[in-house]
Amino acid sequence: MKVILKENIEKLGFADEVVKVKDGFARNFLIPKGKAVIATDSAVKVLEEKLRQRSGKEEKVVADANNIAEVISNLDIKVRAKVAEGGQKLFGSVTTIQFTDALEALGHEIDKRFVKLITIKEVGKYEAEVRLHRSVSVTVPFEVIAE
Repeated sequence: MKVILKENIEKLGFADEVVKVKDGFARNFLIPKGKAVIATDSAVKVLEEKLRQRSGKEEKVVADANNIAEVISNLDIKVRAKVAEGGQKLFGSVTTIQFTDALEALGHEIDKRFVKLITIKEVGKYEAEVRLHRSVSVTVPFEVIAE
């Protein structure tokens, strides 16, 4: 079922975005909680008109997101984690909160809900996917080091 999101939803999409979800998820969670509406033809036309009117402002937002993407992709990000003595294995794993805290320490605040990490259980170099806007996504390299 296709729905139009009314707000940003983690791992699903941004507000005013048409996404395809399972029928039960839409009927039992998204629509009753007011987080989405069914994407009928008329609702999609209204959304397109709304987005067209907002396109001037949207261009500035996309340009800002692209600037932030360029800056954070060139940063030297180091995430500190506790390591077993003399080894490479971590106690636990690196989370999006630790990644966003490392970014914040460098002066860039990113919402943790829009960061995707693989499961990280060892010291080394990795990449995170950061979604700054519905049309702007960047891969950010970082390094996990022993604390």
